[in-house]
Amino acid sequence: MTDENEERTEETQSSFTDNVGWFLVGACIGAAVAVLYAPKSGKETRRYLAGKAQQSKDAVADTSSNIVEASRDMFERGKQLVEDAADLFERGRKLVKG
Repeated sequence: MTDENEERTEETQSSFTDNVGWFLVGACIGAAVAVLYAPKSGKETRRYLAGKAQQSKDAVADTSSNIVEASRDMFERGKQLVEDAADLFERGRKLVKG
């Protein structure tokens, strides 16, 4: 049974690696075609690509900070729930003891 699970895991990883590889190949081909057929000069295209890269970097940074903020909030809420549950448990224990 364990061998079957290992084989499935290896197949899944191999499939994922193949998919990522084909995606990267497609992205490179798409980028090359886009640059070749760009309606602007090389300098303008580089400026445009640099601007888009900066926008992407800013978007990733914003998203990352939002994820960190949401994670902290969920952690605090979880911590509060655990504290409340412990308090309720303690009250229940005291009631049972009398």
